[in-house]
Amino acid sequence: MTTVRIPAGWPATEEEARAAQDELRARVVLGEPGPPSGGGHVTGVDVAYDDERDVVAAAAVVLDAATLRVVAEATAIGRISFPYVPGLLAFREIPTVLAALDALPCPPGLVVCDGYGLAHPRRFGLASHLGVLTDLPTIGVAKNPFTFHHEDPAAPRGSTSPLLADTGTGTEEVGRALRTRESVKPVFVSVGHRTNLDNACAHVLSLTPSYRLPETTRRADALCRRALREATDV
Repeated sequence: MTTVRIPAGWPATEEEARAAQDELRARVVLGEPGPPSGGGHVTGVDVAYDDERDVVAAAAVVLDAATLRVVAEATAIGRISFPYVPGLLAFREIPTVLAALDALPCPPGLVVCDGYGLAHPRRFGLASHLGVLTDLPTIGVAKNPFTFHHEDPAAPRGSTSPLLADTGTGTEEVGRALRTRESVKPVFVSVGHRTNLDNACAHVLSLTPSYRLPETTRRADALCRRALREATDV
């Protein structure tokens, strides 16, 4: 387990965080398809908090994309690096997530975040932020549509509908509602960095053979919760 300090110069106010988002958002790459689904490595990242003790635990779990077997995993523990502000949650998580990724013994391949990429009010959620800082292909898979709207996808597994943002002059597709289990509530997929939406959805379907949420998210969630318990077991 890696212990993480808050980086020097890390944004401390909403104004500083929004300025950092504006600067980094210009570096998001949207013109690449990303790695094909079903091969290579795919890595899930997730975090768990203990706000009373000011502790955050991050986990990174690498899976073989073909078999969904765990190839490697790493955790990191740090202080919560930013207050809770909707739309700026990445600033609470990024330093510890980066440390967990850095501790992996192998390349992560595509990174799947439990959260948002372009499906974010400022078009720069955790998946985009992490992708820009690492230059890895990233996608966001969220449990709810945040502030956006969508039609319910058809019942069969694999059905999709656009996740739409109102722009004032129309709508913009910022992601997709994707049905990963027949007649079960969809997940919400968005591009982070260096991939496209079709490929992101294909990856999510390959990662959900049995459950609504991707195996990457399920494994990383369990690991970061265990790491938090161990770090705060006093």
